[in-house]
Amino acid sequence: MTTDPDAVQPVTVLYFYRTRWGAHDEFVELFTRNHWPILREQLTVGRFTAVEMSTPRFHGDGRADWDILVSITFRDWAAMEEHSDAVIAQRLYPDQATFKREEARRFELLEAHWDVVLEPRPLG
Repeated sequence: MTTDPDAVQPVTVLYFYRTRWGAHDEFVELFTRNHWPILREQLTVGRFTAVEMSTPRFHGDGRADWDILVSITFRDWAAMEEHSDAVIAQRLYPDQATFKREEARRFELLEAHWDVVLEPRPLG
């Protein structure tokens, strides 16, 4: 029996967000308040090995497709297939009605959102 070598390799996913005009700061505030603690918990338990948020330094840099980028490196494919965010959110946010309302609002602030799973290509 052979093991899949990809199964034990880290997996990096880029999450791109384009917020509606004027909604950038509110989106980041809601992300930081409601989603970052869940991501931080995933780092603590080892499901993620890295989480980073980036924004363009200057307005109009490059293509204007996105204004927030979150990069998450999962421990491996098995960690990527886990779906423990809801359990963590339930524990961290006892007021689920407020949490769900604010998360819905966070996504209302978007014009676009897409994810890109990166395929490592060693260069030699």
